Amino acid sequence: MKRSLGALVKHPIKGEGAIFGETDNAWKIFFQEHGEEHIGKSYEGLELMEAGLESAGFTQEDLINAVEAVFDRREESMELVELGNKWEGGTMQLLPADKDLQGKDLPIETFFHKIVMLRDRLRVLEQNVNSHKSLSDEEKVNLQQYITRCYGSLTTFNVLFKRKEDHFSSQLK
Repeated sequence: MKRSLGALVKHPIKGEGAIFGETDNAWKIFFQEHGEEHIGKSYEGLELMEAGLESAGFTQEDLINAVEAVFDRREESMELVELGNKWEGGTMQLLPADKDLQGKDLPIETFFHKIVMLRDRLRVLEQNVNSHKSLSDEEKVNLQQYITRCYGSLTTFNVLFKRKEDHFSSQLK
């Protein structure tokens, strides 16, 4: 029984898993219920359920190249959102009302990055709601209203964006 990267296996205690790597003497296997485990290559109790990459004519390098290509395409298609010039290198201070407590300084770029990530995740949520097969049109509209209100709440942070077209808007687009 040939085990290789990508193979689906069954362990008598840990259940089904997938081989995602190896060391000289152990398989790195991800089990749904148990997470990552290292199982010795000589262990006899590992049942092969589905062959891995090598049986399909692929190598680990082929897989790495394919994943890198996907990430490269994703990176090329990502929208560049720029921080306004006046904020570059700036610091945001959070000061508690109680002067005995310590405040926190946060680079504006870090905060800006979090805001942009939040916007991207809202867009994905919006797409998932709109394309969901089980939701009725009325349910989609109701959920969409909450997403639109989130965008409206985030308009406070528009001052950070360099370009107006990157701003949050509570208006449906």
